[in-house]
Amino acid sequence: MTDQTTTGDDIAAVTPSPTDPLWVERTGTRTYRGHTARGASVEIGPASEGAVFTPGELLKIALAACAGMASDLKFSRVLGDDYGVTIRVEDPKDMADDRYPVLTEKFEIDLSGLDDKTREKTLLLAQRSIDRACTVGRTLKAGAEVPPAEFAQPDEA
Repeated sequence: MTDQTTTGDDIAAVTPSPTDPLWVERTGTRTYRGHTARGASVEIGPASEGAVFTPGELLKIALAACAGMASDLKFSRVLGDDYGVTIRVEDPKDMADDRYPVLTEKFEIDLSGLDDKTREKTLLLAQRSIDRACTVGRTLKAGAEVPPAEFAQPDEA
């Protein structure tokens, strides 16, 4: 087995995806609360509702967070555990087609303390980690199939 810390070419480990159920429940007209079985929740609705995420915003946040999580070990190894980063996905929506044709991850991260060679290698390894371990990005790039919704009666309690 190769000592990956010596080669510097290690890729973030791919972690298994949680199998906990996810669901949304209607809270009002066009507003929902998303849940995980682990107890997390998020408010979802149209931008006109105020302090909620739109589904498109959640998609963009999921992509940004996934890229950040996938590249975290690469950056922390070089910059230290307390490095700061903001990742933006601000591409506009195609209103005619009601979709996002491009989703660009933009990392705002201070690499000024690195020499050119270290900076280049760090960015290469971070991108490799994102390409390998970011499930959201990999899913979008692969063009995930979205079959028609299924409709069923609620389970009787």
